[in-house]
Amino acid sequence: MMKMLGIVAAVVLVSGLGVSAYAYYDLTTSFASEAVELEGQGSVPPDIGAIEGGVNLLLVGTDECEPEYAQYFGARCTGPEASGQLNDVNMLLHISDNPRRVTVISFPRDLMVPIPSCTREDGSETSGSSYEQINSAWNYGGLNCVVKTVSQLSGMNIPFAAKVSFGNVINITDAIGGVDVCIGNGGMRDRNTGIDWAAGPRNVQGLEALQFLRTRYGLENGSDLARISNQQQYMSSLARKLVSEEVLSNPSTLLRLATTVVDNVTPSQSLTNPVTLVQIARAVQGVPFEEMVFVRYPVVTDPYDANRVAPDEDAAEQLWAALEANQPLQLTSDPNTSGGVITADPAPTDAPVEGEPVEPTEPVEPTDGAAPVEPAPTETAAVLPESIQGQTAAQETCSAGNLSG
Repeated sequence: MMKMLGIVAAVVLVSGLGVSAYAYYDLTTSFASEAVELEGQGSVPPDIGAIEGGVNLLLVGTDECEPEYAQYFGARCTGPEASGQLNDVNMLLHISDNPRRVTVISFPRDLMVPIPSCTREDGSETSGSSYEQINSAWNYGGLNCVVKTVSQLSGMNIPFAAKVSFGNVINITDAIGGVDVCIGNGGMRDRNTGIDWAAGPRNVQGLEALQFLRTRYGLENGSDLARISNQQQYMSSLARKLVSEEVLSNPSTLLRLATTVVDNVTPSQSLTNPVTLVQIARAVQGVPFEEMVFVRYPVVTDPYDANRVAPDEDAAEQLWAALEANQPLQLTSDPNTSGGVITADPAPTDAPVEGEPVEPTEPVEPTDGAAPVEPAPTETAAVLPESIQGQTAAQETCSAGNLSG
């Protein structure tokens, strides 16, 4: 699931840090070997800048029972469903056009939605379902069907997609030396994932990365929605790690990351073009952390099952409209109420108040007779409703552990 920025980093690495053309070709050729065709998502322009309204990429994490990791999944990998897969992590990565912004929308695994008819890899058609959990879409038709389901729900064209298993997360995290997270509320304990961690900073890699991303009962309220907030903490830290000197200035780390991503990610056919990969990487590379926003798709309790959730369509429409208009996103939700994270540093920020325009930058003084550079136009932030939980990559949060301080 963290492959979102993993793919981006891998592309940055092979495109910009001196990897030979031969090695680059070899990596991308391997990457394409198991690529999946997407249906109904429109053609992909040769330049991602030509895609009006920005670029959409769906990132899917599956819980398949790989032999080397099955022992850590408990009953999930010992019962009759052990041979199946669920798309438990579904993240829509939206890269806006000018100016570039990045928004990652996480869809809860228990979200009840229509599953459309899909074409399987063998060419057969599935019948679909009028109302089912979103994490069952994989069983209907693999990556293609997950993309089609989210595209139908969001109303967005999704030309790119990639899938990674939870076991693959271990390998990708190890390639960059782990991710730094923070455990709050006195620590966390979860017998389902084997976590028994004290409060404080922690570098998670290997099995610990998988434990951290899977835990829900180690969090304050033990819900899947809280788990999404905790995963957003991980992604924010990952984003900061990937653009740090520790990674970007280390060619060997970058090459190791590229090779690992290629070996551990299943892409859509549209994502195997080396030029496209480079363009996506460069589009994301210069986005400031404040403009990298991780949000949870807004939901309400499912009217038919209190243990499931249904779309909050009014709130979702505000999110989609803001993305279509490419407005800066202003979060109004309090991370401390998510049950998954708490603020690491409650110091005040300079975020705009409700409805306040984003101030334009100061004009740049001309030099050597050059024409003055005009400031960026004033932009009004889209104020998202409180039901849309999230954080930016600039915010540092800690896991809301389930142990008292």
